[in-house]
Amino acid sequence: MSRIGNNPIAIPEGVTIDVKENVVTVKGKLGELTQEFSGVAIKIEDGQAWVTRPSDSIDSKSKHGLYRSLVLNMVEGVSKGWTKELELVGVGYRASHQGQKLDLALGFSHNIVLDIAPEVKIETSSEKGKNPIIKLTSFDKQLVGQVAAKIRSFRKPEPYKGKGIKFVGEQLRRKAGKSA
Repeated sequence: MSRIGNNPIAIPEGVTIDVKENVVTVKGKLGELTQEFSGVAIKIEDGQAWVTRPSDSIDSKSKHGLYRSLVLNMVEGVSKGWTKELELVGVGYRASHQGQKLDLALGFSHNIVLDIAPEVKIETSSEKGKNPIIKLTSFDKQLVGQVAAKIRSFRKPEPYKGKGIKFVGEQLRRKAGKSA
């Protein structure tokens, strides 16, 4: 029995869910998202969306909670949006943006210039005495996570000093250095 899949999805005001054949479309004030689905049925009744499975087959059970979570993330995205914050820890690490281009100085011989998808809004802030922060905002949770993971992959945090790009609030597993 799927505990997640059985829960209803509350549809806030200003959000519409449209189900046609095997495609669900969610529209809201921030944007529009579509998702294909199979093995489950999506019904909309009095301000709530329900994801049901036709049988108790292994395939249907595995997709039940998955598609419910995907639709919930779409509803939250088009109504509130998703945000990820990255922190650059290290001497001389800098981040700046010009439109949709992110310029990262991470200790390599050249700066890394990354084109960000137009659906993702980017902000960079660097205060004196604090680490630079990159803030990514979008209505698509998957896209924000993908862009954040791409940025983090340029310089993952290392376990000895913690230098690198990490998520704000992320706890790093630290190692002891050499002991004399």
